[in-house]
Formats: sequence, structure tokens, C-alpha cells
Amino acid sequence: MRPDTHLYRELFLNDVPLMDARAPIEFSKGAFPGALNLPLMNDEERHQVGICYKQHGQDAAIALGNKLVSGQLKEARLQAWAQFTQDHPDGYLYCFRGGLRSLITQTWLREEAGIHYPRVVGGYKAMRGYLLNNLEQAIGSAHFQVLGGMTGTGKTDVLQQLNHSLDLEGYAHHRGSSFGKHATGQPSQIDFEHRLSIALLKKSAQGHQRFVLEDESQTIGRCSLPLSLYRGMQQWSLIWLEDSLENRITRIVRDYVQNLHAEFTVQYEPQAGFALFAEQLRQSLGRISKRLGHQRYQQLAVIMDDALLEQERSGVLDGHRAWIRGLLTEYYDPMYIYQREQKAERVIFQGDADAVLNYLRKQG
Repeated sequence: MRPDTHLYRELFLNDVPLMDARAPIEFSKGAFPGALNLPLMNDEERHQVGICYKQHGQDAAIALGNKLVSGQLKEARLQAWAQFTQDHPDGYLYCFRGGLRSLITQTWLREEAGIHYPRVVGGYKAMRGYLLNNLEQAIGSAHFQVLGGMTGTGKTDVLQQLNHSLDLEGYAHHRGSSFGKHATGQPSQIDFEHRLSIALLKKSAQGHQRFVLEDESQTIGRCSLPLSLYRGMQQWSLIWLEDSLENRITRIVRDYVQNLHAEFTVQYEPQAGFALFAEQLRQSLGRISKRLGHQRYQQLAVIMDDALLEQERSGVLDGHRAWIRGLLTEYYDPMYIYQREQKAERVIFQGDADAVLNYLRKQG
């Protein structure tokens, strides 16, 4: 029989399967990668029990919970828990604080299904606290370098070829610009923090003490960087990635047009997928219309519409190059040139992708 555990580090390093007994509303606000929500109580049941606890105390709340989760409902939940234990014999269960809900789940499994399944001591709250502490400690003690460059130079491509990189945009599921949304939504702020902390934990366990990450704003879509990390990024040394304008346009067509369209096609049937993809592109351009100025925005919007019509009719993507070129040369590039000048004293290396990769591999 496996004992209950408080070895949070091992749980995250080994991707141990986790059964989350919290209510769905709690799970949706934040969870751990790979955890499965199999609640003891649903949202309404939890709400009723919570009111009862405040008004009449713990014993009355437990009695109400047993009444609400009984009969066929209780049997269905027991079957789901039992299936999880069979599928994941090395896993653990937890609730918010490692208290009553996980204890009741554990007890019902043992007494009514004959299954001895361990739980996480301290539950979600303790595990999250561990990850946040680990994140702050790593930011304070590890060595970081920042990868910068103009839009479309392929910073993410470089990061994905390095063992000691942190892909902030990957954890946030967003490309970090007005055009950065994917076909599917972003994680919650809490889930983003968990992904980042676990990545740091695993890479540190592999022996890495130096990390490289992309130069980002304080927010990536709706996900905010930890303040200590963002402040550090304003001070750490900077590696500047360079590429030609034509290569950058080609890469942007690949990522923001071809691949984005493919994402929507996977999520929806082709016609609806294309319509949603096209609308997202138009909305992305619209979000920076004031900064572009009305006349330039209108010109780029017309070019984009023509390119989308041609893409829908023939599948040809070349028409997108014109609005992307205009957006780079007249909006993004001047902004990045200014930022590069402000950070000039922090730049310790610059070059194309091969040169930057060689440099960063030696640093790592």
C-alpha cells in the first residue's frame, strides 16, 4: 500500500498522474498539467455544503454532503475514481487543502471499492505554494539571458532548438503580439504560472543553471509574467537575432497565416474554420488601427481582404506578403529599432539564427 505524499518536487518532475477532487469551478481557475478533474461534489453541491458549513458547522455540512452525493450519483463517481486508479496505479488524489474532500474520496474508494489510493498532503494549495516558491527562488538564483530581435526573425524557432530555453509564449499559448492569438484559448493565469515553474523545475533538475528566454512585454495575451521575471528581463544581457526582411515575411506567412488557418481547420469544418480565421486576422489588424492611423489602416485592411479572398478561392498565400510587409516596415520595425537603441548597452551578441544558436549553446 502506497502512503500519502508531500513530496511535491517528485510529483512534478515525474509527471505523476493526479486526480483533482475539487469542484469544476475551482479546477477551471487553476490546476496542474495532466491533472484530471473528478470532483467529489459539483459546483452546486459544493455551494450548498459551504452555506451549511457556515450556518450549522462541519458535522451538518458533512451530513448534507453525504445526502447530496448518494445512490446512483455516488456510484457513478466511485466508478470514475476507480477507473482512474486502474488507469493510473502510480497516481495520487488531492483536494484544495488535502482535507475533508480528499479524505472522503479516499475513504469511499477504500471502504466501498476496496481500493487503497494515496492522496497529496496539503492538497492543491500546498502544491501551488511549492511551485510559486520554486519559481521565485529560480528567478533569484539562476542566470538568464534574453533573446530579442525584430518581428518575424524566428526567435521561437531558435528557442525550440535549445535545451536550456524557456518558451514563455508556448506556456501562455499566445505569440505575444496583437496577432498572437491561437485558434484555441489561453490557459488561466494560474495555469501559466504552473507551466513556467514546472519547466524551470525540470530543466534545473537536468543540471541547467543558465536559461534563455524571449524578450517579452509584461503580458503575453492575457497572461502576465511574474513581476520579478519581467523586472529581470529589463536588466539581463540581450542577444539580438537578425534576418532579412524577405525571410521574416515568409516566416510570418507561415506562422500567422498558414499555420493559424490550419489550427482553425482542425477545430472547425473547413468553411466555418476559414471564416473564423479570416475574422481573427481582421480583428488583429483592427486592434492596432489607432496606432497605424486611419488612412494606413484602411489601406492595409483592403490588402488583407484581397489576400484572404485569394486564399479562400485558390489557396495561394502570396497576397498576404504585401500587408505584412507594410505592417513591418511602417509599424513594427520602427518600434523595434527604437527599443533596440534603448537596450544597446545590454546587447552582448548579435547575428543570424546559426550564429545565435552556436553562441547560446556554448553559453548553456
